[in-house]
Amino acid sequence: MFKLKERNSNIKAEVLAGLTTFLTLAYIIVVNPMILSDAGVPFDQAFTATIIAIIVGTLCMALLANYPIVIAPAMGLNAYFAYSVLGTHDISYTVAFSAVFVTGIIFILLSLTSFRSKLIEAIPSNLKHAISAGIGLFITFIGLRLSGVVTQHESNLVTLGSFRDPSVALTLVGLVITIVLIVRNVQGAIFIGMIVTAIIAFLQANWKLMAWSPPLPYLKE
Repeated sequence: MFKLKERNSNIKAEVLAGLTTFLTLAYIIVVNPMILSDAGVPFDQAFTATIIAIIVGTLCMALLANYPIVIAPAMGLNAYFAYSVLGTHDISYTVAFSAVFVTGIIFILLSLTSFRSKLIEAIPSNLKHAISAGIGLFITFIGLRLSGVVTQHESNLVTLGSFRDPSVALTLVGLVITIVLIVRNVQGAIFIGMIVTAIIAFLQANWKLMAWSPPLPYLKE
């Protein structure tokens, strides 16, 4: 169905790539509702809507277009929606969502015509690369902020976090492991790096629980 042999692929490679992709973008399931909640959107509703949108969009790409591409909320647009559109205008999020829905209909209609292709071709290649790089840097910044590697600063806006923080140390260890695997051309390097980092985090959390235990009543007596 997916013509894996024609594309020089196999089921094992596709499953590994799928797991890697899922672990790479799983943060969106939580971060997107967090950003939208700042604009007044209920977190639970945004959480559910994010998951449904990813499932429906990705299944459409897989079953209709036969492309291994994940469709998920854009991390740049949700921040623009929450902090620029709603943050600077006196409108409710329901009105803003209505405008987003209308623009979605317009884009669908444009996709049915040749104007979409002409519009994409009209965008300079350097601008396309700049957009991709900008989105990548934005997502990287979100990861650094959530892990504590980058923290808020009153004068410089951002500054380095404390390397003694366990979350910062864990992030740096995970990055080093992943980079080493990539340099050594290990297949599934990103996926392996995520799994190893998760195992270290699990052991670290359990070690903290084992290191501290409440005093037993009979010991007090």
